Amino acid sequence: MSPSQNPQFLEQFGPREAMEYDVVIVGGGPAGLAAAIQLKQLAARENKDISVCVLEKGGELGAHTLSGAVMDPQALTELIPDWKERGAPLNTPVTEDRFLFLTETGSIKTPNWMLPGCFQNHGNYVISLANVVRWLGQQAEALGVEIFPGFAAAEILFDEQCAVVGVATGNMGVDKEGKPTDAFQLGMELRAKYTLFAEGARGNLGKQLISGYQLDKGRDPQTYGIGLKELWEIDPAKHQQGLVIHTAGWPLDSSTYGGSFLYHLENNQVAVGYVVGLAYENPYLSPFEEFQRYKTHPAIRDFFEGGKRLSYGARAITAGGLQSLPKLTFPGGALIGCDAGFLNASRIKGSHAAIKSGMLAAQAAFEALNAGRAQDELSAYSSAFEQSWLHEELHVARNFKPWMSKGLYTGTLMVGIDQVLFRGKAPWTLHHTHADHECLKPAAECTPITYPKPDNKLTFDRLSSVFISNTNHTEHQPAHLTLKDAAIPVGVNLARYAGPESRYCPAGVYEYVRSEQGEDKLQINAQNCVHCKTCDIKDPTQNIVWVTPEGGGGPNYPNM
Repeated sequence: MSPSQNPQFLEQFGPREAMEYDVVIVGGGPAGLAAAIQLKQLAARENKDISVCVLEKGGELGAHTLSGAVMDPQALTELIPDWKERGAPLNTPVTEDRFLFLTETGSIKTPNWMLPGCFQNHGNYVISLANVVRWLGQQAEALGVEIFPGFAAAEILFDEQCAVVGVATGNMGVDKEGKPTDAFQLGMELRAKYTLFAEGARGNLGKQLISGYQLDKGRDPQTYGIGLKELWEIDPAKHQQGLVIHTAGWPLDSSTYGGSFLYHLENNQVAVGYVVGLAYENPYLSPFEEFQRYKTHPAIRDFFEGGKRLSYGARAITAGGLQSLPKLTFPGGALIGCDAGFLNASRIKGSHAAIKSGMLAAQAAFEALNAGRAQDELSAYSSAFEQSWLHEELHVARNFKPWMSKGLYTGTLMVGIDQVLFRGKAPWTLHHTHADHECLKPAAECTPITYPKPDNKLTFDRLSSVFISNTNHTEHQPAHLTLKDAAIPVGVNLARYAGPESRYCPAGVYEYVRSEQGEDKLQINAQNCVHCKTCDIKDPTQNIVWVTPEGGGGPNYPNM
């Protein structure tokens, strides 16, 4: 039973208020807003009236949006051809690409003529995706889209035939015991003829839909990475606007998938980040600490010495590619953006794919509404995707992640052959065989990793990092991170895997502490959660339950 349908609440406060729309979109990121804009554009061209609503769990549009980011403008140009004239915040064209292989003390630059096309960014822009999302929100509202930030979709609504008929927002003003306080507000139902889910990677409701409708049947397991990012203001003498640097190698060992990005924006700002594939095996590995170590490399640290760190964030990214895409549609709705998993891991780009998928789903929904249909399957969306440039792009990239999962050296060689020699059209397709949570080895089989202490100038600890992510949750709400079995963390995760929760979480949410009786226990600091979803993905026993907290809670990213 959903907490928003608790008889105690219904008896005290009555039934939930319901609002009716043609299309409800869950998630105000690039996919959701692109879908909303496209629906309104199509309606205007046909002189139709279509009601569209966007729900965003962040306190404002962009508050939870985190990406590198270098953006391919292809899909944006299709959606809003005059985006430059309208002042879209794509202000920094890429001027130079560098790709470095790092050893512990040195680096090797790959000649640009040897770089596969996926690492070439001519024509792309270094951006703050959060700011692009805010701008897209302005375009959507100008077209008549209703946007509700600070309202988290907590529940999927179904009819008697198990078709999706909308969503309900979570109750607000509930205490830690789940009881209504003086500030209680009952959740609201938003009912729709079609509902599009655009929650981002490992979406809470998207995960339920994939499982309930078996949308991943016959597909490869989805695989993820965790992306950690900081925004810095650096010495103007060291700043080169439009410079894009990617690295592979140190500090990760050659068998662990991952790498870095370093993007020079305008205003002497640099976005720096690290991605670690969540299929890693060593439970002692800490993605956050690897990121901090990376910044100390001789080829990297000079950019940041004398600079100032402005912000920090972390977010899981879908990396399985075409083989791991679930079925996109179900009765009454569809998955778009990273809720489905459209990111192109070889290019480290997903925003253009999110926008395109939102446009394709919107086209299918508009045609269905125009035909008087409701709550059936938008099969035209899947067909349109299969005929699109996005499908072709993901097909070309399909072997990148499987090859790189075989190790840095083998992977680099084979990706070169696949992307340069075969141009992504090799007559074979490699597959992912394990979910990320299945990949940890027992701690007894692995070597502990000793990480240096932070110097608070170039490297930092988690808590000071979370502080500058502006993360906050209403203090007395029920914890949005719970355990299916409270005995498993100590009995299994700590005993067998040395407590990996305390290392894979980039926000210090999970820590093992000793009770007064001298017993180990897992302490969950849900207040720190930046909504990255790593715990939901990597927990080896899948014992952690991540649910949507009260609307508006979580990080509040500026310029990220």
